This record gives sequence, C-alpha cells and structure tokens, in this order.
Amino acid sequence: MEKVAVAMSGGVDSSLVAALLLKNRFQVVGITMLLADNQISAADAKNVCDFLGIKHFVADFRQIFRDKVENYFVNEYLRGKTPNPCVQCNKFIKFGALFDFASTLGANFLATGHYARIIFEDNRFKLKKAADLKKDQSYVLYNLTPDKLSRIILPLGDFSKEKTRELAENLNLPVANKPDSQEICFVPNDDYKKFISERNPAAQALQAGKIVDLSGKILGNHNGVANYTIGQRKGLGIAAPEPIYVTKLDVANKKVVVGSNDNLFSKFLTANDVHWIYKPILPKNLQAKIRYGAKFADCTVFEEENLLKVEFSEPQRAITSGQSIVFYDKDEVLGGAIIY
Repeated sequence: MEKVAVAMSGGVDSSLVAALLLKNRFQVVGITMLLADNQISAADAKNVCDFLGIKHFVADFRQIFRDKVENYFVNEYLRGKTPNPCVQCNKFIKFGALFDFASTLGANFLATGHYARIIFEDNRFKLKKAADLKKDQSYVLYNLTPDKLSRIILPLGDFSKEKTRELAENLNLPVANKPDSQEICFVPNDDYKKFISERNPAAQALQAGKIVDLSGKILGNHNGVANYTIGQRKGLGIAAPEPIYVTKLDVANKKVVVGSNDNLFSKFLTANDVHWIYKPILPKNLQAKIRYGAKFADCTVFEEENLLKVEFSEPQRAITSGQSIVFYDKDEVLGGAIIY
C-alpha cells in the first residue's frame, strides 16, 4: 500500500483530498504546516484527521516561511515591485520543506488540494491546467520539477469548487461548509500596506513623495511608493479631466508616475529568475499569463543570456515588475519567470 502525505490546511479542499485518497486505498497521513504563531487551522485539520482515522502531524515551518515568503513579500514591495507570495510558498514551503518532511515520514507521495493536473504523457510527467479554468492554480506551480511531478498527487484537478463541496458534504467532512481562506494567508485582513509598514517602517519606499506625470510635472503627493501598484486608479487623490493610472514606481526618487490607460499597454517584457519544468527550443510561440488572474495571451519567447524576452501578439495591460509570467503550450505548463 502506497503511503501518501496530504498537506492539510484545515480547509475543505485538502480535507477532501485526504478522504478521497483513503477511499482509493492509500495509506494516508495528514501534515499541517505551522506558519504563524497565532495559527488556528491546525485544530481543524486535526479534527478532520480524527474523523478519518488517520495520523496528523504538525511541521513547524515558521522560520523558513518568514525568511522565504514573508520577508520576500515585504522586500519586493519596498523595491517598488509587486510580488506573488503564493509562487514563493509553493516553491520553498509546500513543495520544498513540506515535500522533504513528507519523505521523512516514509511517504511515497505528497498530495495537495491545488486545482491543477499532473498527467503522464509522451513518456514524461506534465503539469496541466485544471479542468475548471475558473479555479485553475497551475500558474503558481511552475517551479515544480519533473522528479517532483512524479511524486505529487493532485486529486482535485478534474473538479469544480462546487463539486468539491458537494463531495465533502456527502462524506460528512467536518469542514464541508468552511469558507475559503483569504487571498494572502499571512496578511491580517488583507491589509498589506499595514503589514509592510510594521515590518520596516523606516524604508524609503514608505516615505512620502511626489506623484508626477510622464513629463515629470508634479500633480500631487503620496504616502509611500510601496503603497501603490501598477495600473492603480483609485486612491491617488488627484483631480484630472481624464482618468489617470499608476504607470511606474520610482523608489530611488520617491516618485509615483501616472499616465493614461493607453500608457499601461505594452507588447514586450523582460523576465529573470527563469525556471523550466520542460524547456522548449527557443524562440518558441507559446501562451502566457502575466499574473494569476490574467487571461492567456499569445506570445513569442526569446532567450538572451539568463533573461527571457517576451513579445506578445497583442499589447498587455499593466505588466508589473515582480509578478510571475508563466508559459503554457496548450494546456501544459512549461515554466515561468519573474517579470523584470
């Protein structure tokens, strides 16, 4: 009997994963990652494990989570970038530290509640989009490797969220009706501005400065570059005859640059910190997403030393430094990089 460790957050998705694997006659253990001092999800996960009759473990990852995810999140914002902490968490925590911890328990596989699919096809493991594109989470998994894909199980990849809740209710799981977690799990009330300022209140990116237009004309004042994002319109406090948007964040000069909606569009970007699950021969015509919630866009990917140059068929709105660009060949994730 194969042993599977399930990453259990105390939510409905991961709880259903454990239940489904039990029904499929795997030997299942649950692991909850302790990521914060005041975390309460471990109790819900323990209740589910008791209900299912499986062992429950808690892995204390507070220090590595702070180092690799929280500090990264704060530092990127203070550099005038907009990071995706979920990408970092999946790379270093869920499929890094947790993956290794599962191995110490003798688990052959690690299972999670991600909505994505792993398929063995053409003599290799492929990471693919979820069947329900509204819930697809393949974007945040692009840092996986072929070796890890062979030891990861994603049972929810063919389900919709509605189906997941229906199955959880049919199995009488204690968390079947538990609400979904907030977007950034470690930021209280999704107030990232407060979170960043508490971590590094003296940072230059949090100091007041000027809002300027593309010609450098001063239009107003701001309370810190890190409090703004590319494409932002609300909260600028500027009366203008036409709508204006944040087009650039200049930390060094403490300036927020604004322009029209047309100024937000570009057909080109550069990316670094490149990771390929399966590297194609470049240049290559692919599809890409420039952020988690973006639509898929046709593009051509070029390689230049350790950087990727990407040209889109149609201009993309609000390409944002610090976000991940993830590349797809039809429904397969080939890899990704950080927008420079």
